[in-house]
Amino acid sequence: MMDDELISKKELLELTGISYGQLYRWKRKNLVPEDWFIRKSAFTGQETFFPKQRMLARIDKIINMKDDLSLDELAEVFSPTPAGLAISVQQLLEQNIVSDVTADFADEQMSRLPLYTFEQTMYFYILDQSLLTGEMSLDEGKNLLRTLTEHYPKFEGKPCDLYLIRKMGVSTFFLMASESELYMESGVRVALHIPIAKCIEELKLKLSSY
Repeated sequence: MMDDELISKKELLELTGISYGQLYRWKRKNLVPEDWFIRKSAFTGQETFFPKQRMLARIDKIINMKDDLSLDELAEVFSPTPAGLAISVQQLLEQNIVSDVTADFADEQMSRLPLYTFEQTMYFYILDQSLLTGEMSLDEGKNLLRTLTEHYPKFEGKPCDLYLIRKMGVSTFFLMASESELYMESGVRVALHIPIAKCIEELKLKLSSY
């Protein structure tokens, strides 16, 4: 995977209009991940850089949401750790988290439990988002759910990404740690790449709005 373009701290503050104090307050509150603060050598000595697109997107969200949510509530939204809650399929439908087709299919695959954890709800959401791209069939959704159910818990809350790759009509799902380098043989196509932390953030925002 290609690394994000980097932006220096000075450029970031000038571009966004935020202050040094705001930036480091957000860091202390865990609104910005520690590993986004990248120390690199520059002609002036050691400087701090950030992944440009992710940082700009995060700052935009913080600024737009801070009037409605406290910094602690925002930190919970941005945390890659699943929230502790239980939700029914009916609630997922009422809150427009997933479509009827996705809900019924995933519910059947996951034994029609009366309530699902946030983690399991996230599997529904990832399935729905993957189907919406048009890159994945409903039948392949079985393997998506199986991959998440069997392997996502092994990451113990650490950021990871889901991939769907294809070669000569054969599809494969796998999970790997975020920010890892990915190299594949010739002829393999990445049909889907889904950052799990981004899905957790989106789902928390959807659930918090109800």
